[in-house]
Amino acid sequence: MTDAVETHHAVEVHRNGHVAELRLNRPDTLNAFDDTLVNELPEVLIGLARDTGVRAVVWTSTGKHFSAGGDMETILAGHADLNVLLRGVDDGRRLFRAFADFPKPLVTAVQGSSFGVATSLIFTSDAVVVSPATKLADPHVHMGLVAGDGGCVTWPLSAGLARAKRKLLWGEALTGTEAVELGLATDLVDSPEELRDKAFELATKVAGIPPIATQLTKRALNRVLAANTDQVLDTGFYLEALSNRSADAVEAVNAFKEKREGRWTGA
Repeated sequence: MTDAVETHHAVEVHRNGHVAELRLNRPDTLNAFDDTLVNELPEVLIGLARDTGVRAVVWTSTGKHFSAGGDMETILAGHADLNVLLRGVDDGRRLFRAFADFPKPLVTAVQGSSFGVATSLIFTSDAVVVSPATKLADPHVHMGLVAGDGGCVTWPLSAGLARAKRKLLWGEALTGTEAVELGLATDLVDSPEELRDKAFELATKVAGIPPIATQLTKRALNRVLAANTDQVLDTGFYLEALSNRSADAVEAVNAFKEKREGRWTGA
């Protein structure tokens, strides 16, 4: 039985004993990472980190897909207004670091598809549960953008540099099976219906281990991710912002909306 439900604009937090579920809750937007979600998640994670009753977190999503990733209207707004773009960079940097520095075990269950920034954040998790039907992708390059909001941090760290290059430069999707084989996901279940149960099984198990031991171990492991973050993240974000100012980025959005091939100028 769920002990408590905490509702925000874009997410819900369900606490059940020592395990909390962080649930993206806007299926009407395909749980896109717009300003609301980007700014809400860090505060929610801070609350979960401070709650001494929470020993593990399961990250889930509602609807057919986990997340559509970045919001296209945000791309256009950033292209039109430099101040909007810079604010988005700062908000995105804060969001990634909130996940990368989260001090408690985080298990993510990925249903349907996940794109862009959502995938980068998923790969900061301590366990990633997928099924063969899961699709994970970072298609930034197809939108005329640098994969700068975390992809260049998390993909090479888990999959290795050569495999990360092969996927990020071509913007290709992974199946759940491929993600496990590459080391980007950890647990493969047979069907989407099993994702949530497996995630809670893992979270409940780790929540039953002495919490000081797991949380301090997690803090030590976070330093490995932090080293990669410090080297790459800010550069990636600012290069993505630079690419957002290109004509190709606007053309990519228009081509997607009009369901046609893009006409790239390299400008």
